[in-house]
Amino acid sequence: MSMLHIAVLACCALMAKSVFADTLDGGSIARQGNGHGVAPCMACHAADGGGQVAAGFPRLAGLPQAYLRKQLDDFAQGARVNATMQPVASGLSDAERDAVAAYYSKLPVPQAKPAATLSSDDAQLAQSLATRGRWPNGLPACEQCHGPGGVGVGDHFPPLAGQSAVYLGNQLHAWQQGARRNDPLQLMQTVANKLSDADIAAISAWYAAQPATLTKESQP
Repeated sequence: MSMLHIAVLACCALMAKSVFADTLDGGSIARQGNGHGVAPCMACHAADGGGQVAAGFPRLAGLPQAYLRKQLDDFAQGARVNATMQPVASGLSDAERDAVAAYYSKLPVPQAKPAATLSSDDAQLAQSLATRGRWPNGLPACEQCHGPGGVGVGDHFPPLAGQSAVYLGNQLHAWQQGARRNDPLQLMQTVANKLSDADIAAISAWYAAQPATLTKESQP
C-alpha cells in the first residue's frame, strides 16, 4: 500500500471519528454521562435540552455550537463560575465538549411552556429596552447585539427568546455583581449595571415569552 493510500485512509478515519463524536457521543453524554464521573446533561437540562424553568437551568437546544463550546471551556477554565457546571465541563475532554456542543446545537427548539403574563407597564418597559434601549443613560437596545426578537447573533450573542425568566434574570444579576465576566469586551457587565431590578424582571419575563427558533448557525 502506498503512502498516499495510507494518508487517505487516515484522513477518512479522522473524519469518521469526528462524525461519530458529533452524532453519537454527544447524545450519549447528554443521556448517560461520559462514564468517567460526568453526570448526564439531561439531569439538569432535560431530555429535550429545554432546561428546567423553576431551577434556572437554561435551554441548550438550538443554541449555536461555538457558543456552547465556549461556555464549556469557560466553565472548565474558571472564566465562568458555577458550582454545578465547573466539574462537569472540566470532566469532559476536548472531543467530548465538541460532541456535546454539536449535539445540542442541532436539537429542535422545544415548545416553550406558557410564560408569566406581564402587566402592560412592564411589557411596555421591556419592549422599549429590547428595541430602543435607554440612550440618555448610555444603554443600548438588547436587539443591537442579540438580534430582533432576541433570536441571537453569531457565536457570542446567544438567543434570549424562549429562555426562562429565572435564568435570564440570574445571569443579568450575576453580570451586575461581577460574578459572571466571560462576555466579550465586558459588554454585558456594562449593560447590566445600567439596569434596575425592575428593568431586569421586566426584560427577563418579556424575552421568556418570545418565540424561540433555531439560529442560522444551528440549522442543519
